[in-house]
Amino acid sequence: MPPFAFGMGGCAAPCRPRLHAPKRAGDDGKGIMNYLLVFVGGGLGSMLRYGVNVLCSRLFGTDFPYGIMLINITGSTVMGLIAGYLAFKGEASQPWRIFIMTGILGGYTTFSAFSLDAALLYERGEAGLAALYVIGSVVLAIGGLFVGLAVMRNLT
Repeated sequence: MPPFAFGMGGCAAPCRPRLHAPKRAGDDGKGIMNYLLVFVGGGLGSMLRYGVNVLCSRLFGTDFPYGIMLINITGSTVMGLIAGYLAFKGEASQPWRIFIMTGILGGYTTFSAFSLDAALLYERGEAGLAALYVIGSVVLAIGGLFVGLAVMRNLT
């Protein structure tokens, strides 16, 4: 059994603490508030991402994407710290989780959510699905970028 389960579907057997129960927007009567929390948190996270990227560009130059690499690493680390804390040590209300994890960290980097989903698949004992998710997401996302570039290059 996985040491943690954070809102990816349900568990057939008893689970350890969940980060959040899967909910649809509006299930708790606060759907619009949840969107506002994501909006504000996402704006803060995006501003933080921009600031880190600018600072890294100034400090290290632009020959390598140091800023984005740092953002992906720190975002995933913070996601793990918060998810682990909430699962094993503490509780937070659903609005705080939405604001911090979906809003701030989602605005800072979606790589943190990607990393968490990959870890959850692995921790559920779905190593094959985790590998498919990671490899498929990376290869298809980069492939999609090249397809988009090729389409636009041929249109101009």
